[in-house]
Amino acid sequence: MLQEEFRRLALTFPEAVVSGHFDVTDFRVRGKIFATLREADGRAVLKLSPDQQQLLMETAPAQFEPVKGSWGLKGWTRVVLDQADEATVRNAMGFAWRSVSPTLR
Repeated sequence: MLQEEFRRLALTFPEAVVSGHFDVTDFRVRGKIFATLREADGRAVLKLSPDQQQLLMETAPAQFEPVKGSWGLKGWTRVVLDQADEATVRNAMGFAWRSVSPTLR
């Protein structure tokens, strides 16, 4: 998956908008971040629950890895873009989107 594909996919979710902080592009719903993309190094991250992260680590370990440190323990998960396929990332991104937009489901 290319960075542009990740960006395009994030913006397909209802009310998703692009924002940013520091050197990171983020994707938000009603001000809450569900995904980030640092274009300088292609680092894509999703906001998941620890249980969702564990599920992805079991079902698609080549495509996802926990972010290092305490953020990863909270469920933040890196998407390994050069290993990722769109269908799997769409599913994972759906988890992330729903985590910040429960009233839009």
